[in-house]
Amino acid sequence: MTIFTLGQRLLRMLLWPVRQWLEHLEVHDRQLAHRLCRLIPAQCPFERDIVVAKWHIHIPPLCHLNPLYEELMVLRYRALCYLADECQEDISAYC
Repeated sequence: MTIFTLGQRLLRMLLWPVRQWLEHLEVHDRQLAHRLCRLIPAQCPFERDIVVAKWHIHIPPLCHLNPLYEELMVLRYRALCYLADECQEDISAYC
């Protein structure tokens, strides 16, 4: 087993309680839902296209390297669903 694999396992073990907490977090408050939608971006903020002279440099999105990426996206989705379904609010500002 390589050091890289051991590091990944250790990271997964350390982040497991945070992942569980994010997965089980219920959104039942309008202010919390708005705050989550503002804090968690809909798209990866790191993806960029840079043009220098005649060269086109594309920096790919790195969000998938974040070990909590999927849990945060699901939490944002639940907050959007709460605002749209329960509060009957227009969520187009967050999309």
